[in-house]
Amino acid sequence: MGYAHYEISRNGQIIEAGYAVEAECETDSCVARIDRGLGHLCGETPGGTEHGCGGYFCGEHLYSALPGQIGYLCGPCWDAVAELAAAR
Repeated sequence: MGYAHYEISRNGQIIEAGYAVEAECETDSCVARIDRGLGHLCGETPGGTEHGCGGYFCGEHLYSALPGQIGYLCGPCWDAVAELAAAR
């Protein structure tokens, strides 16, 4: 299986994902054209986990993950993960 086009379950829905799947940034009011590849993914796993929502965002709305994690996080997930890490 390649990463150009595949389906994932996210929030109870099946969506298309992969670097060949065109999309828009999932931040409200942002219309930046992106793809649903791993480079635009919030978190470590397509579909989302406790380490990211699994949404797809443009570079302006993604931030480097915290130390010990891979990938990127959207703003709300970065804040939530940072708060959890600080509480430990």
